[in-house]
Amino acid sequence: MAKHKHITEPDAFGYQVRIVRRGKENSRYFSHRLWGGKNKSLKAAIAWRDQMLVALKGSRTRFLKPPKNKTTTGVTGVSRTIKYDHRKNKSYLCYTVFWVKNGKSRNKTFQVGNVEKVSADDELHAFRTARLFRSCYEFAIDNDLPFKDDQFAGWKKTRLYEDPSLAAA
Repeated sequence: MAKHKHITEPDAFGYQVRIVRRGKENSRYFSHRLWGGKNKSLKAAIAWRDQMLVALKGSRTRFLKPPKNKTTTGVTGVSRTIKYDHRKNKSYLCYTVFWVKNGKSRNKTFQVGNVEKVSADDELHAFRTARLFRSCYEFAIDNDLPFKDDQFAGWKKTRLYEDPSLAAA
């Protein structure tokens, strides 16, 4: 049998389709005998899988628990905050992106810098990078791809949003 994502052949009598989203399994068994042969049951399994992936794509939630009051930028999952450091007695402007990894809520903070010294260009750079981070994450989960957050490690020195391969995501 050729490899088909989400489809296995657990026995000699049919194909099993399993799709798991947020811990909930959607599955169906396609018997060779009931579908009129091995090729027909495989075609039916592929068709059902494709329909389920389309149906589940729209219902997918990107947060385990959506954070409250985190939409200060107008972009879902991206917030603009000012964090105060008591030790240094300074405030820092940050853009924070909320996302899910391995079933757990995560966040990535893009710290612009000291509120008193930050430039408009620095703030725009952090916001555009945060927005790109979130859109890359959404693209990955919408297309069942792994999300690689490590590509944003050197974000302060690189304008990742100008990279056509990332911007397309």
